[in-house]
Amino acid sequence: MDYVDRIFGKFKIEEPIILEIINSPVFQRLKGVDQAGYRPLWVKPDIDIGEYDNTRFAHSLGVFLLLRKYDASLEEQIAGLIHDISHTTFSHCIDYALGTEAEKKHDYQDNTFESYVRDSMLPDIFKKYSLDLEFILNDKNFSLKEKMLPGLCADRIDYSLRDAVIFEEISKKELDYFLDNLTTENGNWVFKSFRSAKKFAELFSLLNSKYYASFMSAFMLKAVGDYLKHAMNNKYINDDDLYTTDKEVLEKINKHLDRDKKLGLFFDRMNNRNGCKNSLENYDVKVFCKSRAVDPLFRENGEIKKVSDVDEDWGEKVKEELKPKKYYLKFEK
Repeated sequence: MDYVDRIFGKFKIEEPIILEIINSPVFQRLKGVDQAGYRPLWVKPDIDIGEYDNTRFAHSLGVFLLLRKYDASLEEQIAGLIHDISHTTFSHCIDYALGTEAEKKHDYQDNTFESYVRDSMLPDIFKKYSLDLEFILNDKNFSLKEKMLPGLCADRIDYSLRDAVIFEEISKKELDYFLDNLTTENGNWVFKSFRSAKKFAELFSLLNSKYYASFMSAFMLKAVGDYLKHAMNNKYINDDDLYTTDKEVLEKINKHLDRDKKLGLFFDRMNNRNGCKNSLENYDVKVFCKSRAVDPLFRENGEIKKVSDVDEDWGEKVKEELKPKKYYLKFEK
């Protein structure tokens, strides 16, 4: 299989187990799941992207390719490839159909990952190739793939660089700079210098403030979450529908628009037909949005350090940025 990735370029994928996973229905489904949530409410909805460039499919393959590029084990590559397999339609919007704590953590996908994998065809694929399911499901085995914030991991590296390129926050030259200055040591991602580590940390911070934890992101997540919650409460869709694609869910729910005015209101909101503003003094609902920050490692004079070890202000910024953001949404009629 020849694959051209927007970030990592051309790759030939030949391992039978990798190809079987990629071609499985559960993985192919990710082509229809938007990475950010819902394109009409992106910060830059009109940006020119490829057919799958901002889907869970492209991101999942990106994590796999990143791990392969830096010589991770085949098992870790596979764990990276399937790490988002349990994402529902509209990605983290589902967290906003579930309640306040889910809003703060964006962890529904993480909480359902193991059961989803076990109930899928993936265990049979693993068994066919003598791969230990329990080993793959244990994140402790894969420190390059997964780390707690503010640590750096393959997941965070891929989605941040991918978003930075898609949303035109960095050039091809800057992308190459980051990849050229990135190494791995003892299960950690390590930059070659303080300058490159700090520059990546600052890029991630920009993406967090402008996209991941921005007002528009909170508006999108809440608006689509309300739409999904209303549809589930009225049995327009069921739990199984959440594991199809964004398009299929929209088509199934929107059949009820003509006779359900409240659903129509939610649909108008998620398509930004009426507008919304952040208003502490006069608001309809308070919304939390997960906020992210990274404190990358780098090598200097034979020693590995964190950016915050050299820049104390960065350490304070990370602490502040990791707190969930609060927004006060006032929907315009």
